[in-house]
Amino acid sequence: MKVNVFCGVALLAMMMALQGEVPVVEAATCNPMELSPCLAAITTGTQPSQACCDKLKEQEPCLCGYIKDPNLGRFVNSPNAMKVQKSCGVPAPKC
Repeated sequence: MKVNVFCGVALLAMMMALQGEVPVVEAATCNPMELSPCLAAITTGTQPSQACCDKLKEQEPCLCGYIKDPNLGRFVNSPNAMKVQKSCGVPAPKC
């Protein structure tokens, strides 16, 4: 009985997702190289490009992991990185 209920719920969720009524969230692939369009803005303090902002928004779920990495944390926490996040509308991560 429990298996049939689970299958029914799963089928209903799948049908709703196919109809567009349930948002399907794609998990971000955490790859700091994806933020390469932001390199100039982070290192020089220039205005970030739209490509930078798009990538930053994609990588937002990964920022805490980057902060914890000793090789990347100094870049993610830098004053210029904070300016880029603010310019792109990405909140500072709360890790």
